[in-house]
Amino acid sequence: MPAKRIIMHIDLDSFFVSVERKFDPSLIGKPVIIGGSAERGVVASCSYEARKYGIHSAMPTKQAYKLCPHAIFLRGSHGRYGEASREVTEIINNAVPLFMKTSVDEFYVDYTGMDRFHNCYKHASELRQKIMKDTELPISFAMSSGKTVSKMATNQAKPNGQLYIPHGAEKQFLAPLSITKIPGLGESTSQKLFQYGIERIGQLQKMDIRFLESVFGKMGRFIWEKAQGIDHGEIIPHSERKSISTEHTFHTNIADRQNIETILVSMTEELSSKLRKENKLASCLAIKVRYANFETHTQQEKIPLTAAEHILIPGVKNLLKKAWNQHRPIRLIGVRLSNLATGSYQINLFEDNEEQIRLYQAMDKINFKFGEKTVCRAAGMEIGTRNFNPFMRG
Repeated sequence: MPAKRIIMHIDLDSFFVSVERKFDPSLIGKPVIIGGSAERGVVASCSYEARKYGIHSAMPTKQAYKLCPHAIFLRGSHGRYGEASREVTEIINNAVPLFMKTSVDEFYVDYTGMDRFHNCYKHASELRQKIMKDTELPISFAMSSGKTVSKMATNQAKPNGQLYIPHGAEKQFLAPLSITKIPGLGESTSQKLFQYGIERIGQLQKMDIRFLESVFGKMGRFIWEKAQGIDHGEIIPHSERKSISTEHTFHTNIADRQNIETILVSMTEELSSKLRKENKLASCLAIKVRYANFETHTQQEKIPLTAAEHILIPGVKNLLKKAWNQHRPIRLIGVRLSNLATGSYQINLFEDNEEQIRLYQAMDKINFKFGEKTVCRAAGMEIGTRNFNPFMRG
């Protein structure tokens, strides 16, 4: 008989705000919004005091300002968040046999089988206390038989709380919750369910799966299983590649700065697109320059966790100035992004405005569907994976 699954979900509460409060206690108890300027930025994180005014992440900061003009707006401190995330990851790594990091502030731990030797909920509670003691950051967690129920229970435990859903009690826990609490349930699907008078998960639990499949197709089974608390999703061990790179060798040695930068823009654009596709962020940027005599020079620098080329490209150009003796022709140029971490695009919101985020989302959607370089910066049209200008059909 297989062991009962025991899955813990960990979430660092209002992570960016909590880190800022650690360095500036005067922010405690006040509405705090992080994410660029009040005029053109986007909310990356906000305190619970700010959420009471209807503010949420990805909202334009201009709108957030209208909702809560007395809030404290901060641009954010990239390095602090990356370091805090690494600190928490190390504590978890030293305490449990199997965990999965899904973003800079979110983790899953698989305790399956450990109940023969330990009280898993007690161990998880002690782990939470250690993280809070060592990092001075608030943290919430929940434990259940699967990833979905644990994640939803963590959301109910917030702020700064914990919750245990025993085996067999999943449906009872889920029943009173709104269907909008189901992770992965899009707004259009929710609206369609509302039209059928289905607002609570308990109502979904009583529905015939065949009806849901007739209305929603394959999504129908997904909805039904989530409502029942069924989730067979595995915890994939936290082991990932640490870098991504690309190189370009010139047919003839080149010393034309504009051409070199054009190729660098294209290569950086491709790498950053791949990072976003794989839900990765980089915190180290490097450039390689090889001269005609095969002498090679490299330059690198630490950067805020990002996957946005409008942040990476200026950095690459700056490293080129340091690495290249402009009196010598170049044989090969290379770019490497390293110290990769799993994380969504939210970490880049500090430098972005709403238009930039929508642009990246639109570009990625087209490129992921039709192939890299279908849409790109004009500077990089002739270089890269596709090797043609898609707007010049012959």
